[in-house]
Amino acid sequence: MPRYPHIAPTIAGMTGSVYSSLAHRLQAFDGETYPFHIGDTWMEPAVGTRMEDLTVADYPGMHRYAPVQGRRDLLDVISTRTLERTGTAAEPSDILVTAGATGALGAIIGAITEAGDEVLLLAPYWPLISGIVRSSRATPVDVPLIGEADSPETALDIVKSYLTDRTVAIYWNSPNNPTGRVIPKSWIEALVAWAISEDLWILADEVYEDYVFHGEHTYARPLAPERTFSIHSCSKAFGMAGNRCGYAVGPGDKMRHVRKVSTHTFYSTPTAAQIAARRALAGPGDVWAAEAREKYTEIGNAAASRLGIEPPEGSTFLFLDVAEFLDGEGLMGFLSKCVERGILLAPGPSFGPYPTHVRFCYTAVPPEVTARGVEALARLLER
Repeated sequence: MPRYPHIAPTIAGMTGSVYSSLAHRLQAFDGETYPFHIGDTWMEPAVGTRMEDLTVADYPGMHRYAPVQGRRDLLDVISTRTLERTGTAAEPSDILVTAGATGALGAIIGAITEAGDEVLLLAPYWPLISGIVRSSRATPVDVPLIGEADSPETALDIVKSYLTDRTVAIYWNSPNNPTGRVIPKSWIEALVAWAISEDLWILADEVYEDYVFHGEHTYARPLAPERTFSIHSCSKAFGMAGNRCGYAVGPGDKMRHVRKVSTHTFYSTPTAAQIAARRALAGPGDVWAAEAREKYTEIGNAAASRLGIEPPEGSTFLFLDVAEFLDGEGLMGFLSKCVERGILLAPGPSFGPYPTHVRFCYTAVPPEVTARGVEALARLLER
C-alpha cells in the first residue's frame, strides 16, 4: 500500500502522454508544422452552435451547474435521435450526458469493474481506453483483431483465446481509431452473440458513427440492449472537442450506478457545452457533419493514395506500418526524423501491441496544410 511520498504503482506505471512525447520539439521548429498526432478537426462548429452564439439573455443560468444526468432538453433529443438511428428505444433514464466520450467510458468502467477484472480491448484501439481501465484498477487485455481477422469466425477464434475467468467486458470502437476501418456487420453480430454467451458487458465506442465513407456502421446496442453501453461524442460529430460533451446510452437500471461514478468524478457536463450540443442536434450539426464527411473523404483518400495505402473506410485516421524505415533507434528514432520535418505522428504502441506503426490524423489542420504535410511524410518514406 503506497504511503507518502509514493504514488499507486498502477498509476505510476501509466504513460502520461499517449500521443507523442516529442510535441514540445515543434515549438522550436523553424517552418510550417504538421501536428497530425491528435485527432481533431480544423473546422469550426456550425454557425449558431458556437460558444460565441450563446448569451445569458437567451440562456439564463448558463454558467451554473447543469443537472448531473444532463439537461432534460438534451436528454429528450438524444432519446429521439437514438431511436431514429438505431431502431431501439432509449428512455431518458437510459442516457447520461458526459464530459466527452472519455468521461462516459470512465464512468461506465468505474461502475462495472473491480480490481483484478479484465476488459478485452479489440486492437488497435482508442489509446485512452487502456489507461481508463487501469485507473479503475482493472486490467486491460490487448486483443489484436483489426488487420488479423478476416471473417466473423476468425474474429471469434481470436477473442476466445483471450477469455479468462476474470474477463467481465469487451470493448471495440468502430469506425476505428486508429486504422480507419469499419468493423463489418457480421463481425459485430458474432461478437455480440459471443458476449451474450459468456455473460460479458459490451462497450461499443461509436464516436465516429457520422464518418463512414465505405461500408456501413452497425450499432451494437439493438442486438443486446440489456448489456450494451454505447458511447457517442459531440466532439467528433460536430467539431466540438473543446466543449467536452458526449453521452452514453445503456440499460437504465445500470445507468443509475454509472451516474454515481460520474457524479463523483466530473459531477456534470459543462452547461454551455450542453446548450451548444442541443442546438447542433436541432439540425445544424447534421448539416455540418454531412459537409465535413464529404471533405474528410476527399482528404483521406488523397492522403492514402499519396502514401500508398488503402483508403480509409471511416473515422479520420490512417495507420501506417513503418517497420522497413526503422533503424537501430527504433520507432522513436523514426518519429524524431518526422519532427525534424515539422511532422508529429502518434506512436503505434499507444494503440496496442504495434511497435512499428504510426497514426496519422488527416483532419487536424486545413486541407492545404495536410497536403503539404503528407508530401513531406511521403518523401521521408521514399514514396
